[in-house]
Amino acid sequence: MLRRIQPPDFWQSVTGSLAWNETADETAKRELFEETAIRASSTQIINRQKTNRFAILPAWRSRYKPNVSENVESIFTLELEKKIDIQLSSNEHSEYLWLGAADAADLASSYTNRDAILEFVSS
Repeated sequence: MLRRIQPPDFWQSVTGSLAWNETADETAKRELFEETAIRASSTQIINRQKTNRFAILPAWRSRYKPNVSENVESIFTLELEKKIDIQLSSNEHSEYLWLGAADAADLASSYTNRDAILEFVSS
């Protein structure tokens, strides 16, 4: 789990937005590297073929254009053989924790993040 710098005490897994002319699969690979320095191949990152649509919370509204009120997220997973050292993006996150699925879900600030962890991550 990654702890965001802003808003304070917001815990999440790797997240990110599509760049112009980028697929969701490409975004997942890029964001994983940008936020953790983990380089993964496209075959290691599993697209779970699940999307969530939800209202953008007030804490995040400034990141979007004024007329954008909903977000659509795609769920991806990556299974590692062992815990590895993470190099955080210092402008986004302040710390990380390796946790089992139940503890990660308890810590997740977003209900969609919690639900994805419980559905797709094994302890």
